[in-house]
This record gives sequence, structure tokens and C-alpha cells, in this order.
Amino acid sequence: MAKRVLIVTTSHARLGTTAHPTGVWAEELTTPYYALRDAGLDVTVASVAGGEVPFDPRSLPAGAGQKGGEEPSAQQEETPESVLRFFDDEALVMAVKDTPAVENLNSRDYDAIFLPGGHGTMWDLPGSHSLAELLSEAAESGRVVSAVCHGPAGLIGAKRSDGRPLVEGRRVTGFTNSEEEGVGLQQVVPFLLEDKLRELGGLYECVEDWQPFAVRDGNLITGQNPQSSAEVARLVIDALKG
Repeated sequence: MAKRVLIVTTSHARLGTTAHPTGVWAEELTTPYYALRDAGLDVTVASVAGGEVPFDPRSLPAGAGQKGGEEPSAQQEETPESVLRFFDDEALVMAVKDTPAVENLNSRDYDAIFLPGGHGTMWDLPGSHSLAELLSEAAESGRVVSAVCHGPAGLIGAKRSDGRPLVEGRRVTGFTNSEEEGVGLQQVVPFLLEDKLRELGGLYECVEDWQPFAVRDGNLITGQNPQSSAEVARLVIDALKG
């Protein structure tokens, strides 16, 4: 039987209290999704609140996925192949329109959990008790817990059985302070992810901005930015097949 991976996305569609749309960053969902599927794994997509997954329009091809005439302030210069594949994949398109809520899921049903990023994660992942519980249970039982870019925001509430933060004393990475400054949202996000991971005792590592980088510390796998999505997926596959 194929091993099962649960992908949990944000359900938050606005940058804080502004009118600017956000959500999951498409590449951080689609690149790992197809890498995992192509490796023969069974992949389920869920979200914090359930229902339709919001996509950051800046991560989509021009004109795609926008509602109400909204125009993104900046579009990706080149659409990743996995995002183009997504638009031709009717099954996945339908799946992300009606995802199960994380509160209705059981960590024992999955061999790995993966959290894609996108700025939406910074608002709803840290405060989700259901997600924190799911990740804590998975990590304590030796299952793989993974995240990329802003996805590690979901690790903030996860704890070990002794109450210590899951990331304490563990090698970890995520979107850097300088990358947040580079996109001009350091004053918009509720906290800086790099700072928060360090505050929790994480052994934070990074490379140059916008370069692929991922680290594995036992069953915990994290990636720095969108460019790290494929490497995180590779490490998850290695961990599950190892």
C-alpha cells in the first residue's frame, strides 16, 4: 500500500486587515504535490478551515484565479511547470475547491504532513489548535513533519510530549527576515518567521535570499523559500522510502 502524505494549506485570503489578496503560494503546493504523487505516494490536500483553498494571485499566471476584478501588484515572471500542470489537472483543481478541514483529520492516517507557504499561513496556521495537535502527534510518533517558506509558521504551536516547542534544539529554516523585507511585507505580517523560530529555540539556518535550501533534522524537514519546494519534497520522499 502506498504511503500517505497530508498537505495542509492556509485558509486565510487577505493580508491581515488589508484588502490585498493572499493565500497559498501556488508553486509551494503544486511542486511538492506532483513530486510526491510521481514518487508513488498517496497525497491528500486539506486546509485549516476546509472548503476552497485561496491562492495568492501573484503566484498564478496572469489573469488566473482572481476574483472581483482584483489585480495582483506583481506577477511571477515565469510560471513554474508544476503550476501549469495544475491548471490541466481537473482532479486537483476540483480537490482544492472542497478540502477537508484539519480539525476532522487524524495524524495516524498519514505517514507525513506537509505545510506549503504563502503569506496567508502567517495568520491562521499559528493559531490553529487542531493543526498544532495534528503536528505534535505526528512528530511524537515518528511520522514526517515538513514545511516550506512561510509554512513553518504552522510549527509554532506544535509541542513535544514534555511541553517544549517542537522546533526547540532542531535544525530548521523558513522565510528569512531579509526575504520578507525584500517583498516589502515586514510591517504587514504579524511577526517575522525567522525571529519566531529562533525565539522558540530552533537552530535556524539559511542561505542567500531566494536560493534553494532545505534541512532535515530527523523527521523534521523545512525549506527556506519557494525555490526550496522541490528539495523539501525530495527529502520527504527520501525519509518515507528510507
